[in-house]
Amino acid sequence: MAFHHIPVLLNEVLEALNPQPGEVYADGTLGGGGHSGEILKRMGETGTLYGIDRDEAAIAAATERLKIYPGFHAVHGNFHDVKELLQGVRLNGGLLDLGVSSFQLDTPDRGFSYHEDAPLDMRMDTSRGMTAAEYVNTVSERDFCQALRDYGDEKWAARIAQILMEKRAQKPLKTTADLVAVVDAAIPKAVRRKDEGHPARRTFQAVRIAVNDELAPLEKALNDWVDMLVPGGRLCVITFHSIEDRIVKQAFRKMQNPCTCPPKAPICICGKKPLGKAIGGAIKAGEDELNENSRAHSATLRVFEKRTEE
Repeated sequence: MAFHHIPVLLNEVLEALNPQPGEVYADGTLGGGGHSGEILKRMGETGTLYGIDRDEAAIAAATERLKIYPGFHAVHGNFHDVKELLQGVRLNGGLLDLGVSSFQLDTPDRGFSYHEDAPLDMRMDTSRGMTAAEYVNTVSERDFCQALRDYGDEKWAARIAQILMEKRAQKPLKTTADLVAVVDAAIPKAVRRKDEGHPARRTFQAVRIAVNDELAPLEKALNDWVDMLVPGGRLCVITFHSIEDRIVKQAFRKMQNPCTCPPKAPICICGKKPLGKAIGGAIKAGEDELNENSRAHSATLRVFEKRTEE
């Protein structure tokens, strides 16, 4: 299966980054290379772009797609570890397109989709870590309930966690269909019928986030990415649900105003200086893109610009 990727908010990202020949960029969530390809196209043969991804299939596909650009360098790893992956590199701009890729959703045996019966995996890096099956068969009822609430905004979290414990006591969950069956058994049919989307989507999102540890390191990662920018450089972050967006918004706000002095203090004594500023607010897709790409409906772009003096 080809690694197909329709980059969301592409024009908005390119406008915010404004890549120029000779500059250096990093795409921390390379995926199919859709965003990276357009950035490289604008930098020509003199630009450099590091494409980072945990998914080896993404690395292979993007490398094949972008091999025409001498400045493209694929890096297998987690964007949370950008300082270790790109030691000493200074960036004119960075991009993070968070969440699961279309390819991962559309590849049944990866276990991300609730529409297909497949092994319950959900790892973005299939070479390491706990699978979703291992997670749901070992997590405590309390921790699973909390994950559903924190990562999925699931109103039926307590009931789903209870049913999970009952189901796995009978036999371990092995497939995506097993997990969907847990949700179906927990949420009344009348409620499921009124749900605008698939009733299992919030549970699958929560399990995926937990398995891949997507949110806990995010704030530190954002600070690391901004730290690697040259003065005036920009970081673009695309999120797909309110939990991610809230973390990004709060992190940008804290970097813009890091002062910890009491609000009524006459002068600042903590010595913490702003790292830069958020550019605009939440940027959403336009009507034309929404009509062409359904994934864009939930996408939000936020941009942070590093201060011009270090």
